[in-house]
Amino acid sequence: MPMETANMFNPASKVSKISHCSSMEQYKQMHAKSLKDPEAFWGEISKEFHFEEKVKGKFLDYNFDTTKGKIFVRWLEGAKTNICYNCLDRHVLAGKGDQVAFYWEGNDPADAEVVTYGELLKDVCRVANVLKAKGVAKGDRVAIYMPMVKQLVVAMLAVARIGAVHSIVFGGYSADSLADRMMDAQASVLITADAVWRGPKLIALKEIADDALKLCSAKDLKVKMNLVVQHMNKVTAPQPASNGTAANGNVAKKTHFDDKVNWDPLVDVWWHEAVSAASSECDPVWMDTEDPLFMLYTSGSTGKPKGVQHTIGGYMLYTATTFKYSFDYHQGDVYFCTADIGWITGHSYVTYGPLLNGATSVLFEGVPTYPHTGRFWEIIEKYKVSKFYTAPTAIRALMKFGDEPVKKYDLSSLAVLGSVGEPINPEAWLWYYRVVGDSNVSIVDTFWQTETGGHVITPLPGATPCKPGSACFPFFGVDVALLDEEGREIKGEGEGYLVFRRPWPGIMRTVYGNHERFETTYFKKFSGFYCTGDGARRDSDGYIWVTGRIDDMLNVSGHLLSTAQVESSLVEHPSVAEAAAVARPHSIKGECLYCFVTLTEGNTFEDKLVAELKNKVRSKIGAFASPDFIQLAPGLPKTRSGKIMRRVLRKIAVGDKDFGDISTLADPSIVEKLFELRPKESKK
Repeated sequence: MPMETANMFNPASKVSKISHCSSMEQYKQMHAKSLKDPEAFWGEISKEFHFEEKVKGKFLDYNFDTTKGKIFVRWLEGAKTNICYNCLDRHVLAGKGDQVAFYWEGNDPADAEVVTYGELLKDVCRVANVLKAKGVAKGDRVAIYMPMVKQLVVAMLAVARIGAVHSIVFGGYSADSLADRMMDAQASVLITADAVWRGPKLIALKEIADDALKLCSAKDLKVKMNLVVQHMNKVTAPQPASNGTAANGNVAKKTHFDDKVNWDPLVDVWWHEAVSAASSECDPVWMDTEDPLFMLYTSGSTGKPKGVQHTIGGYMLYTATTFKYSFDYHQGDVYFCTADIGWITGHSYVTYGPLLNGATSVLFEGVPTYPHTGRFWEIIEKYKVSKFYTAPTAIRALMKFGDEPVKKYDLSSLAVLGSVGEPINPEAWLWYYRVVGDSNVSIVDTFWQTETGGHVITPLPGATPCKPGSACFPFFGVDVALLDEEGREIKGEGEGYLVFRRPWPGIMRTVYGNHERFETTYFKKFSGFYCTGDGARRDSDGYIWVTGRIDDMLNVSGHLLSTAQVESSLVEHPSVAEAAAVARPHSIKGECLYCFVTLTEGNTFEDKLVAELKNKVRSKIGAFASPDFIQLAPGLPKTRSGKIMRRVLRKIAVGDKDFGDISTLADPSIVEKLFELRPKESKK
């Protein structure tokens, strides 16, 4: 069968002939069984894992209908397990202690380390003992703010081993963002590092963490310990080239960084000192399957980040199973996911999914273009990576350098190429397939969310003929529906709200400390369904095409932001009276931020103000949220009830005068004024 026919791409034969699921017939049978008899389907899978105590209650119990009472989901009721034990001890006891868990690849190619399952287990036990000595116990929250180093994996598994709950904050978020998340979680311990190089840029993590701790202290959150990894003395510092950019060669080890770190002996503890004195043995705490494993903060439409809470048993089954089937992982494969562990992709598909399968993975600290634009491809060749997972924004960024940087390397080991973070545009899909994959791979365009825990719509690499741009079909246990605005189901071809009828094991259980927000955000709009907040269409062949956010959310380089979050940052500036943020298509990021600001009386719109506003957003949220465009707005297009008509702003952002019906606006004349005031650079 040819690989490529018209707009349909069949699985690579080298994948399908050894695949866990090797045909659409097999997929359909497995999917049907997972819906018809979830207990039999997931019960069989659960036998691969260690449960200290078996299921005592219902295997699955749930309510998705707000009219029938509280929303809840429970899987494997009464069973007890420990996810760290299943990630590490289970493999070491099976004689795999010397198997490589991670090839750590530093920011600079000179920095690399090999970590085995046996070494990982000992390190995890030591850190678990350090945490226990500080009084961290079952249910306590531990915040982690770290670079992509092995100690990050060790920290999260150590927290899980003793039954505590980790809250990882991406190591690029501001002190305000870190403090907000620590306050909401009431974290008793913080784990961080002195600093990290990200490409040629230094990120002073300890400094940011210190500022966050001051903010927490001012609001009466007392943190018992700030455990600090000494990282900078072990890595290669970028050397300035003659043109002012970081050089590729001529590198030197940075040997002294301690003197640059502020130190509070009452709170700060060096990781290496505490860990070296701790025992390498620590019994796991056996946890109920519905006990919390972690919370991960994601943007909410109100602007206040929400702590998405996942529980142990269901998340364990789901991440392990999606990893195994979506990437068709086999022993001997080397897997490389480029995501930061600070995001859900890193939780599920850098740490838990791979380790639960006893996989060997690459853990990458750097960025795709440093010290050169072939860095990903160099790593794939170096470790003979067979399964690779990255984001469309990275693919598009690398496409602009052409095929040459890819062709320099031997990528023949590749079998499965994955995409995550946003729907991939067909042009990027085809380049990924033909240039990176040499038209001899299977592509998996995975749709999922922080809230879903793992892939919910995805091709299976040995079974699914793919259409570029489509996430294809639901994963096992996932029951997809499309609804119109009134909640009527759209059968067959059509477009509407993407919703799910029933829970899969990996679905979130609540918003930490705010179950009402959980119900309102995901279940109130359509009783009986989990609402993703995304739109989707189903084509005549049944393929699902995710069309993007329906609510006031923005997807910038795979980072989900709320308009409220961005707007509240802008209006904190004394010159800004009101602000509105919308998404504008971007060739690399997918979407970028286009902001409209109304100034307070007596202020002038000038370049200095624009720079200050961009910095304001960066410091409040993070560098990735910096707006590409900021436009002066003498007023905003509002309905008579005061609601901003964002669809009009989106049209202005792209220079489209087809505004549709604007008769409901309080002042329709404002639309033309805004169009005329568009910044020059936005017209390119």
